[in-house]
Amino acid sequence: MPMERKKILIVDDEVRMRKIVSDFLVREGYQIFEAGDGEEALIQFAEQQPDLLILDVMMPRMDGWQVCREIRKQSNVPIIMVTARSEEIDELTGFDLGADEYIAKPFSPRILVARVNALLRRAFGNAEESRSYGMVRVNRAAREVQVQGRKVELTYKEFELLCYMMDNAGMALTRGQILNHVWNYDYYGDERTVDTHVKTLRNKLGNAADYIRTVRGIGYKFEQ
Repeated sequence: MPMERKKILIVDDEVRMRKIVSDFLVREGYQIFEAGDGEEALIQFAEQQPDLLILDVMMPRMDGWQVCREIRKQSNVPIIMVTARSEEIDELTGFDLGADEYIAKPFSPRILVARVNALLRRAFGNAEESRSYGMVRVNRAAREVQVQGRKVELTYKEFELLCYMMDNAGMALTRGQILNHVWNYDYYGDERTVDTHVKTLRNKLGNAADYIRTVRGIGYKFEQ
């Protein structure tokens, strides 16, 4: 079941698209706010503090890439990028900026709702107790990460990726396995999405970056 009364900000310059998505999400019990361009989106984000954003890429005044970049400077709220363009470079750009999901138009509103439900369920659902591995300490309930006592700010997907690799420390994980578990089984993204997130996660882990080891021809392994 979705997280009731969670707040979602829909950002799209197409009124019809906003209404379609809004109608489906309202029926799921979510509280919806809308913005028609990037500048309005930042204002609404500051005022409403939504729990999730559905963000169109191609918009007037300020595009979705810029909005995502600005929001990531202050928040790790889950972001679903939506665009009419389906080029691989666009998807990788979104993930580089910290987006958690990427959906190309046209899409099924039911699929979008399923993605929203999954993101919020994992972001706000019951979490395990904190655990440590070497220099890294993860508090799942608070969704906090520390490396040698220094707090590390991770996006939603980076946090999920780190937890999955820590849960399977010492095991060589394929990119397909990581996609299935971190992006859910219904995600059909390019496996280079994993490489992009591993790169940014390593950068943020600092002295613990070497814990994520590349296993040639397979994927990655988390170990000291």
